[in-house]
Amino acid sequence: MATVITMPRLSDTMTEGTVATWLKKVGDKVKEGDILAEIETDKATMEFESFNAGVLLYIGINEGETAPVDSLLAIIGDEGEDISALISQGAGAAPKAEEIAAPEVKEETKAVADVAIPEGVKVVTMPRLSDTMTTGTVATWLKKIGDVVKEGDILAEIETDKATMEFESFNAGTLLYIGVQEGETAPVDGILAILGPAGTDVSGVVANFKAGNTSETTTKEEPKVENTVSATSSANSSDTSSVNNGGRIFASPLAKKIAEEKGIDLSQVKGTGENGRIVKSDVENFTPSSVVSTPVQAVVEATQAVAAVKPFVPAGEEFREEVKNSQMRKTIARRLGESKFTAPHYYLTIELDMDNAMTSRSMINTLPDTKVSFNDMVVKACAMALKKHPQVNSQWREDAMVLNHHVHVGVAVAVEDGLVVPVLKFTDQMSLSQIGAAVKDMAGRAKAKKIQPAEMEGSTFTISNLGMFGIQSFTSIINQPNSAIMSVGAIVEKPVVKNGQIVVGHTMTITLACDHRTVDGATGAQFLQTFKSYMENPVTMLA
Repeated sequence: MATVITMPRLSDTMTEGTVATWLKKVGDKVKEGDILAEIETDKATMEFESFNAGVLLYIGINEGETAPVDSLLAIIGDEGEDISALISQGAGAAPKAEEIAAPEVKEETKAVADVAIPEGVKVVTMPRLSDTMTTGTVATWLKKIGDVVKEGDILAEIETDKATMEFESFNAGTLLYIGVQEGETAPVDGILAILGPAGTDVSGVVANFKAGNTSETTTKEEPKVENTVSATSSANSSDTSSVNNGGRIFASPLAKKIAEEKGIDLSQVKGTGENGRIVKSDVENFTPSSVVSTPVQAVVEATQAVAAVKPFVPAGEEFREEVKNSQMRKTIARRLGESKFTAPHYYLTIELDMDNAMTSRSMINTLPDTKVSFNDMVVKACAMALKKHPQVNSQWREDAMVLNHHVHVGVAVAVEDGLVVPVLKFTDQMSLSQIGAAVKDMAGRAKAKKIQPAEMEGSTFTISNLGMFGIQSFTSIINQPNSAIMSVGAIVEKPVVKNGQIVVGHTMTITLACDHRTVDGATGAQFLQTFKSYMENPVTMLA
């Protein structure tokens, strides 16, 4: 049976989309997970993948054309199937049957069928904040029941499969109900909150919404609608703290980042932000002397704290804890598993003479306002080598090999919940200092969970560097749909042979993981030779 694909809602504010590029044409076979098209939203151009398999029978929106969300985008079905009725239906109105390819957010404040919603009340649903998001987890609520919400206020921080993003309100009113508690997960379109005039009874709205949306589930028991007055009085209590009964610390991402850099224990910091939330100024103004007065007292308090939290555990007793997998961790596990078990990996390793690179870097960094790292030099050398070896800068498809003649290098960054890969677009056209500034900026925002999904899309090659941790050599799993990933080790001082003499030198080990479907061994070796030439003679990268 043919399936109707509609224009998806790929951002929380998207009302229409423009088809930038079709990656499939009518008559092509489509597998589940294949990229159908690149769609330009109000925020970025994003890849849209198919949730169905079959033959692409019809394209409803051509390249360069714009259409509203839910418009007929394409039809997938069996070869030769009659779809005239579906096309005519799509031309008249957007289909809203079970044939829609995937659940999409229809409206940020959607009305519930057959439910009389009081005047001024708005039902806020779980938004779809990335193109692959199907569920979302509320990391932090920045508003509580009874709070007055203005249009544009940040309601909550929501964890998607790609990043933790701030979700702002598009409506004004009093927060009357919270449907997903912190740490809970709910599907896209699940009831997130209800806004409206203070004192409005919304228990009927909640009950009817639940009855009409049986697919909605959360990980904990559903909370009751709380009375606005009692919630407000509770908020005014002088006992407000940055830590709740479960020990969770409420702090802004920037405050967490500064605390981590300064080695400050956030449990000792008093929050002055909304609801006792720790903000930037709290961390910057924190003085350890205000917590403990003497070394002896510090030891006593630490001992008492340990005794209060956990009883003595005899030697040999087994102890384990279960840490809930985040959306990011689940996505990383799924994608790396798919890559490892679908792409035939092989590995090529070379050793670089880094003496010239070290001398060149020292000279470059003597220039005013210039700071170049060895990683920046690796990124630049890779980008230039990829221009000469486009087959390494490729991706595999069942029907064709795609050779990318543009170079978008992804740089792996370790974050609290796993690994993200910010992408430097058109890396080969960037200078060393531009690469350094861009990497520093995106890595910082990635660790603070402020990087946007669009900034982590479109890579054609990936670099992973563990040299700063003292790792001399390692192998990485290919970041699909890339065909290769480079693993960068530490610079090591050791005896080397130069001109027949044993001297002290500096070397660095590089390992290239390749997809054998697209990159043959000789092709990968030639790429590494070009890369080696640039790294060992850095002046050639400045020409």
